Amino acid sequence: MRLENKVALITGATSGIGEATALLFAREGASVAITGRNEERGRAVSRRILETGGKAIFIRTDVRKIDECRRAVEETLRAFGRLDILFNNAGVFFSNTTLDCSEEQWDLQLDVNLKGTFLMSKCALPGMIEQGSGVIINNSSGWGLVGGDAAVAYCASKGGVVLLTKAMAVDHGRQGIRVNCICPGDVDTPMLPEDARMRGLKWEDYLAGCGNRPLGRIGTSEEIAKAALFLASDDSSFMTGAALVVDGGGTAD
Repeated sequence: MRLENKVALITGATSGIGEATALLFAREGASVAITGRNEERGRAVSRRILETGGKAIFIRTDVRKIDECRRAVEETLRAFGRLDILFNNAGVFFSNTTLDCSEEQWDLQLDVNLKGTFLMSKCALPGMIEQGSGVIINNSSGWGLVGGDAAVAYCASKGGVVLLTKAMAVDHGRQGIRVNCICPGDVDTPMLPEDARMRGLKWEDYLAGCGNRPLGRIGTSEEIAKAALFLASDDSSFMTGAALVVDGGGTAD
C-alpha cells in the first residue's frame, strides 16, 4: 500500500503501460483517474479497478487541448478531493525519417508526446503547489536519450520530454514537487506491433532484432509500471529531475 490515500491521474491509460500502471497504483492504494480518447477501453479499465474494491474514474481527454486537460484535473479533484501524482503517459509513434515524415505526423507526435505533457503539467501544478506536495512522472523513451532509426519526430518529442522534466524539477522542487521521467526501451504494448508493420517487418523478425539487447527480450508493461510506482512513492523521495532508464540494456549496448 505504498500509495495509500494518494490520488493519481494517468494519461493514455486505456492500454499498455498506462493501463498496467493504473491497475498497479490502485492495488497500492491510490484512487486513480484514467484518461484517454477511447471511452470503451477506458471504462473497461476503471471497471477492473472498481471490481477489485479500488477507486477509479474515467475521463475522456485529448491531451493536445488545454481545456480538456484542465477539465481532467478538475474532475479528478471533484471526485477525489486532491491530486498527488500525475503520470504523463499518453504518446503516439510514426516510423519516419526527416525526408518522409509529413508535417502532419510531425505535429501529431510533438503535440501528443511533448505538448500534451506540458499542458497536463500546467493544469496539475497549481493544486500541487497549493498543497505543498506532488509527483509528476513523464514517460519519455530510450530514444529520448539516444537517436533511433526512422523515428525522427518521436526522438525529438521524447528528447524534449527529458529536458522538460529537468526544467520543471528545477522550477518546482522548492515547492515540494518532484518531477522525474521514465525512459523505456522496447515494451510489449500495442505500439510495438504497429512499429513492425510500419517498417514492413514480420513480427517474429522484429522480435528477433529486439532480442539483440543485453537482456535478450522486450519488456512488459508491468515492468514499466513498477518503475512508475517507484517514482510515485516515497521510495524515491530524494529523486527529482532524473531520467530513469528501463530498457533491458538497450542504451548501454
